[in-house]
Amino acid sequence: MVTLTKIYTRGGDTGKTSLGDGARVAKYSLRVEAYGTVDEANATIGLARLHTGGDVDTMLARIQNDLFDLGADLCTPGATGEGRLRVSPSQVERLEREIDAMNGELQPLNSFVLPGGSAAAAYLHLARTVTRRAERLVVALADQENVSPDAIHYLNRLSDHLFVAARYSNDKGAGDVLWVPGAHR
Repeated sequence: MVTLTKIYTRGGDTGKTSLGDGARVAKYSLRVEAYGTVDEANATIGLARLHTGGDVDTMLARIQNDLFDLGADLCTPGATGEGRLRVSPSQVERLEREIDAMNGELQPLNSFVLPGGSAAAAYLHLARTVTRRAERLVVALADQENVSPDAIHYLNRLSDHLFVAARYSNDKGAGDVLWVPGAHR
């Protein structure tokens, strides 16, 4: 468990921050950028939750906790052993089950969906795009440093989950705003 008694430490005043293993790195390092963007995705999910309820809100609350697990995973490179947080395959599988359950209640798409419809859907689409950016950064990081493959799998599945949750929150797809190619030429 984390205990925070003092919020500022002045340790980052020189442009460096500490990773979970104690290593000091530049605040602009790809690893910090990656887990910082995961944190941003979490914040956008928090905004979406202001407009959700029921099962979707329950799923999003769990996902927010999972994203802190993912941040811990990303900020402790190469760490192994008892007590180290890593995203697990079971977390990815749970996302897949939830996607399948929500998607089973939706009509198939015959066009791309524009972000919008309900406030919940719009914020879920925003969370999806931030999650995709986090995924791109984590994949770039994995090209240079050690990253758990499950972290990448989780982010990839999460963006799909958020897309389906947005459609589900749009009156199970009835309120989706569909792209009409060339509609305003």
